[in-house]
Amino acid sequence: MPTMQQATTTTQRLRVTLEMIKFEHTLFALPFALLGATLAVREVGAHPASFWISKFLWITAAMVGARSAAMTFNRIADRRIDAANPRTATRALPAGLLDLRFAWVFLIASAALFVLASFELNRLTLLLSPVALGSVLLYSYTKRFTSLSHLFLGWCLAIAPSGAWIAIQGKLTITPVLLSLSVMLWTAGFDVLYACQDYDFDRNTGLHSIPERFGIESALWIARGIHVLMFASLVTFFLSAGLGWLGLVGVVATGGLLIYQHSLVKASDLSRLNMAFFTTNAFVSVILFVTMAGDALLLR
Repeated sequence: MPTMQQATTTTQRLRVTLEMIKFEHTLFALPFALLGATLAVREVGAHPASFWISKFLWITAAMVGARSAAMTFNRIADRRIDAANPRTATRALPAGLLDLRFAWVFLIASAALFVLASFELNRLTLLLSPVALGSVLLYSYTKRFTSLSHLFLGWCLAIAPSGAWIAIQGKLTITPVLLSLSVMLWTAGFDVLYACQDYDFDRNTGLHSIPERFGIESALWIARGIHVLMFASLVTFFLSAGLGWLGLVGVVATGGLLIYQHSLVKASDLSRLNMAFFTTNAFVSVILFVTMAGDALLLR
């Protein structure tokens, strides 16, 4: 039976681990997975409520497992880079708050959860699980050789809605692909903004990003252009999904949030970048889920 000290140590380690992987940022991608699943359910024959509850629970488990594995591997792969960057030197691994062995064990457990969830969903989801897992792990190395790492990160998050659609229907159609395209462009745009704060560090260490290659001022315009494309893709998805007025509210609100996000960040003032990145982006995914899933479930 564990002692009080052991229980406290375990609790502290869990808290540090959740902070390391930024567990709360699951809000960025999970709503899109649940939205993809909700829209896919509309086209499937009737099943008992317990069947759908089970599906949604396993989709959530798959998302948590994949994202936890991806974030943990990123921290492992970047631990020396993080230690050299003043902005990230206090992260768990470079600061010695967690040991490397524990991080690897947590990574393997997270990946196992993802594969188990994929197995429980359907055969095609299981067959594609190595592609999804390989993508989210490979991302950690892309900034070492390409400035397009932002788009690759976008691809990793874009897997969520299409993967959830496949988990429900066992196939893929144009509607979830358009939603995935929107997610990819949305993610790439805000990741370009986020990378602006590491402009000097990336230049000095040979890491690649759009700000490092083109400068902060140009990077901000590139991020704006990506988000214009994202909004166009979102409108196309809205039409393809056959959503009504409530879904349209989500589209309009997202456009407003994107404009607000870019108004917060200027080349001469990056002080509000965290507000633009974390707060605004969490609202985008939740608003789109609530409005579009609500449209599909309540108004159809």
